[in-house]
Amino acid sequence: MGKVNRREFFEEFIANKAQQTGTTSLAEDPIYNKYANKERPRGLAKTTGTLSKYTGQWTENEVTHLLRRTMFGVTYEDVVAFKGKTMEQCVDELLSTQAKPYPPLNNYQTSTYTDPTGVLLDQPWVNAPYGDSTVNSKRRLSMTSWWIEQMLNQKRNITEKMVFFWHNHFATEYIVVAYAHMMYNHHNILRDNAMGNFKKMVRDITTDPAMLRYLNGYLNTKTAPDENYARELFELFTLGKNYKPIYTEDDIKAAAKILTGWRYRTSDWSSYFSSGLHETSNKKFSSFFGGVTINGRTGTDGAKETDDLIDLIFTKQEVAKFIVRKLYRYFVYYDVDFNTELNIIIPLAQQFMNSNWEIKPVLETLLKSDHFYDMLSQDCFIRTPVDYVIGTFRTFDIQLPVSWNSDNRYKIYNYLRYYMGLLGCEPNLPPNVAGWPAFYQEPDFYEKWINSTTMPRRMEFMDLMLGSGFSAGTGTAIKIDPMHLAKKLPSPGAGDPNALIDFYVDLLLGIGISKTLKDQLKISNLLQGQSQDYYWTTAWGTYLGQPNTTNTNLVKSRLVSLLTELTHLAEHNLC
Repeated sequence: MGKVNRREFFEEFIANKAQQTGTTSLAEDPIYNKYANKERPRGLAKTTGTLSKYTGQWTENEVTHLLRRTMFGVTYEDVVAFKGKTMEQCVDELLSTQAKPYPPLNNYQTSTYTDPTGVLLDQPWVNAPYGDSTVNSKRRLSMTSWWIEQMLNQKRNITEKMVFFWHNHFATEYIVVAYAHMMYNHHNILRDNAMGNFKKMVRDITTDPAMLRYLNGYLNTKTAPDENYARELFELFTLGKNYKPIYTEDDIKAAAKILTGWRYRTSDWSSYFSSGLHETSNKKFSSFFGGVTINGRTGTDGAKETDDLIDLIFTKQEVAKFIVRKLYRYFVYYDVDFNTELNIIIPLAQQFMNSNWEIKPVLETLLKSDHFYDMLSQDCFIRTPVDYVIGTFRTFDIQLPVSWNSDNRYKIYNYLRYYMGLLGCEPNLPPNVAGWPAFYQEPDFYEKWINSTTMPRRMEFMDLMLGSGFSAGTGTAIKIDPMHLAKKLPSPGAGDPNALIDFYVDLLLGIGISKTLKDQLKISNLLQGQSQDYYWTTAWGTYLGQPNTTNTNLVKSRLVSLLTELTHLAEHNLC
């Protein structure tokens, strides 16, 4: 982050918390404008690690680094499991194929509302007819709640992190796509291809009904060409737009003509090709594509021109480099300097092409590399709102009542959706087709997650979860049980205040803190101003032996105080 100290960047937002009364845009935020990068970071130490396989120590530090980058949040159980394996075994497990989850359910049936298509409570609606606008609106929320459930219940696997990566890459907004069935089917393309073949995914997305609707592809005809999807296919989905040499405006126009004639059905949510709407002339491309001409075709053969276009785009190494840069920024660090481009991006891009556009081999090489585990690659970017909210639930092992049906569960997930939106990143609702600016906008990138509005809201979320919690209409408060996580600490156990603070720091903070700060936290919270550790050890032991209301409240209040301070630290926002 340039020459600005991380703590300095965060702490003025924290100090400004009490002054915030509404939402402030980044352009109007004086603190953000003071500290955010105005140019690419300079004068900082950069990793010299290569793509050679990592052979260094495999400790809790490396394990938590891998888990934080590849999953939403770190759990104690995941750390223990991976500490007992080799680095290669851990990465292989993260990249293993997962079964497709059960589809979203009818969570919206009440005593006064029944699904008009006959779908019962707790049953999937994805194969049911459209119904009407009311049930469609309810199903859209159901679909997003279902997705959040997958994030919360993820196995030790990278799939959920990759689905979100592709959601940001092939961004669509539910309020524009409108149809819940389209949203779900689009999501399945991302999920099915999350670690699969990128070229296949681009082809599937190109005629995906949700994308046809979102970028007006279904309006693209020979008499009224619409260049919207063709432009984003080049600029955002495959080639990028900031590197030379580059394609031309005429290339975009030619691509738009190739893509004329695609439509979608709401009867079965499929796409189809209407040959009468297709531009059958030959399409000439610039020297960037070698001056190639894609010959026009008539009748149903016109649909094959789309395959020709995808084949042409994927002859360019720029596609590989563009995607690898995005993966690098998502999993490692936002600043791709000359050495990173030369030693990491280009070799990975070549591997990407050599593997016929398979994503998994690229991820495997990166996540097993010396570069990835270099100390300078750790703790160096800001957690996304999704990481922050989902990670809180997972790290603190917040469980919903097992007896709940989808109605209550989805209400909780819907509240999390709402709060992620308050923090600037609501799933299924990116700001536009480019996705969230924090993933692509130079030079500040994920500094954009933190400003005078969102930083206080992060702390308020932790205060809420450590305090009264929220019920979201379920009648049951969902909140952190501070003793639950403490009890997981192995020998010497949570009765040792120093071991307990180390335990919390390792799980909750993206980077370590000084012994001086740890001692301050211990004395002011666990020891209540005393100097001897037994003030906490005795209180904890008494609680375990006799967990009545008095003893429980005594240790609970101290733990809540400690956890509040820890989660208000700047380091809690780092990953």
